[in-house]
Amino acid sequence: MRIPALTAAVALFTSLTLSLAGGAAAAPAGHPGGHGDGGRFDRPYTGFAPAGTVLHRGSPRDAGLDAAPIQEFERQMAGWEDPAAGAGYLFPGATTLMAHDGVVVERSAGGYAVKYADGTTELPQDQWIPARTDTIYDLASLSKLFTSIVAMQQLEAGRIDLDTPVAHYIPEFAANGKADITIEQLLTHTSGFDADPVPSLWAGYSDIPSREKAILDAKPIHPPGTTYLYSDLNMLSMQLVLEKVTGRPLDALVRDGITGPLHMTDTGYNPPAAELPRIAATEYQTSPARGMVWGQVHDENSWALGGVAGHAGVFSTADDLAVLAQTVLNGGTYAGHRILSQNSVRLMEQNFNQAFPGDSHGLGFELDQIWYMGGLSGPQSLGHTGYTGTSLVIDPQSRSFAILLSNRVHPSRNTPSTNPPRRAIGVALSQAMRVAAPGGGPLWFSGQPGGTTSTLTTGPLTATAPVDVDFSAFVNTESTDLLTVEDSADGGATWQALPLSVTGEGAPAGSPTSLSGQSVRAWWHVHAQVPQQAGPLQIRWRYATDPVYEGRGVDLARLSVTSCGHPVPGAAQLAATGAWQQAAPGPR
Repeated sequence: MRIPALTAAVALFTSLTLSLAGGAAAAPAGHPGGHGDGGRFDRPYTGFAPAGTVLHRGSPRDAGLDAAPIQEFERQMAGWEDPAAGAGYLFPGATTLMAHDGVVVERSAGGYAVKYADGTTELPQDQWIPARTDTIYDLASLSKLFTSIVAMQQLEAGRIDLDTPVAHYIPEFAANGKADITIEQLLTHTSGFDADPVPSLWAGYSDIPSREKAILDAKPIHPPGTTYLYSDLNMLSMQLVLEKVTGRPLDALVRDGITGPLHMTDTGYNPPAAELPRIAATEYQTSPARGMVWGQVHDENSWALGGVAGHAGVFSTADDLAVLAQTVLNGGTYAGHRILSQNSVRLMEQNFNQAFPGDSHGLGFELDQIWYMGGLSGPQSLGHTGYTGTSLVIDPQSRSFAILLSNRVHPSRNTPSTNPPRRAIGVALSQAMRVAAPGGGPLWFSGQPGGTTSTLTTGPLTATAPVDVDFSAFVNTESTDLLTVEDSADGGATWQALPLSVTGEGAPAGSPTSLSGQSVRAWWHVHAQVPQQAGPLQIRWRYATDPVYEGRGVDLARLSVTSCGHPVPGAAQLAATGAWQQAAPGPR
């Protein structure tokens, strides 16, 4: 059973008030770059949220959102936390949080933070520790975001430069063909490093100095700048650069530059033993022989470096991460404490990897990754995932963010993928935001799961001249999840996709036969023409999703089938199959 947002309201208010250092929570004010209509997914914001925006609790309705998708997500989470779900069981426990326009609209927890004694044996039930809304989780690779923010701070201070080779700061780094690798390439994973140190730092070396030397001696497997390959070695190297140019350890830089100013009191490396009852356990490890890892970093290479590493080691709560996410949305400031300039935040949102389609990356943050961002994905959407079952997605266009923290590696890393709930939280928040038909009127909406086909089909139509099909479409889908308009002249036995003419912001050029993607959040006007038929014909709108990844879905409005400027009789009577649902006029 999950602890819902309203139950946790008092704790949330207390936690966020502490994060504000006494500042009063306030709703965001109007903004010259914004649209001033909260809750509208089809009217994206431009620019940062007002600098004074601070998080406060509220219901979905308070933020102009539909509660139903959020409630459905919480129902799904309860299943993913339930061992009785069989193959659907993904993790012992988790904490989630959603926010929009400064309002925390969902904050809940379920399952157990600690449940197992070893790799297969459950603890006595009276020793199980429930997951709470303030449970502290091992963030795993979300730690890379903290390293990246410190890097941006040193960039602002003039201690490092993006185009400068790493070897300029650490001459030993030039060994084994690395002389030309730049700071930018470390932050965008285009350095050419292999994914992990080989041999591992914990197994191959006896102490921290030899492990740090192994990082400096690592040999790339690709020339720098020629490929994207996500690698822990990038942030391990970045850590050494930051410590060299500042003369301070990474944990001190994170504490003084991020968590201290933002009052993220539950965030840091190597959490104190007194907090153990609040910390989610991770894996029972036999190699290395660490037993049940609880209160120490799960990642073996970070552990081998004393728990402080550029790629892993940070522990945090959903509340603290919420403050960090809102700081990004605010352009680098929160409750009067600025940790980054607006220009630095823009660099984190800028895609430096245009040469590597599908691997969009800002400085430190991943961009536009539907595989875990779901319906919040888009060219400006920032985020990251962590091996322990964590994810953070920040969507500047809707001034929203979604946080999922879990202990999916407890008691073993051999578990199903956590990506379905990662996507689901993004889909739920995006679907909770409204869209409205241009000019008003009812909507047809399908926010279907993967591997689904939904159709809207007219009855038999008779026309003595060519037929024009016109409608408005708001499309937010995976690129391979297609909306098509089809006609049939044989009673629906066979269907042919019609060429489309599409106008509007970011509309596809030419005569596409399908619509898809998340590149723009705008309504399109769509037109198709059916040549004159000898007998009756039918028209249908078909939305089909493949088995993996989903966006927010498809909205249709102002559906019109005419001939010679007059409505074709019977065209307004539509038969819906699959997930199509009609909404009443007005915002949905």
